[in-house]
Amino acid sequence: MRHNKKFNHLGRTNTHRSAMLSNMACSLIKHKRIFTTLAKAKELRKFVEPLITKSKEDTTHSRRVVFSNLQDKYAVTELFKQISQKVADRPGGYTRILKTGNRLGDNAAMCFIELVDYNENMLKSATVKKETKTRRSRKKAVSSADASKTTPAAELNETSVAEESSTAVPESKE
Repeated sequence: MRHNKKFNHLGRTNTHRSAMLSNMACSLIKHKRIFTTLAKAKELRKFVEPLITKSKEDTTHSRRVVFSNLQDKYAVTELFKQISQKVADRPGGYTRILKTGNRLGDNAAMCFIELVDYNENMLKSATVKKETKTRRSRKKAVSSADASKTTPAAELNETSVAEESSTAVPESKE
């Protein structure tokens, strides 16, 4: 019986699943973003986030624990040197899952999983805040009283519009 066993087995044996998650975690660490199915991305998030938390403390023990899960010394080196520096002040939530739709062949839900601090497009939008403008009506009824109160800049705009319309080439009829 499988009472209280809540993780997704992904249709694989235990050894195959652990090897697949290890390889996916190494790819995520090296490339900062990978494209996969939604179910695999959710399991990968559970697998890789504790490793990133472990990498914040650069000790021999934590390196050995992470290496026992990843089995790739280049990924471990990158995790401890670069990624742990970027996420040092973040309390968790190191990955982001962005759904991209369904795969054409089997209609599986596909997504990107990426490291949060490495997506420059999202970081730019988070730092630059747009100024909110109030919405006003664009209708401006010009009455005879308002026409007499026009400013010189408004008169200049009206004369430039009139000049542009007079310089337009009329269409010839055939």
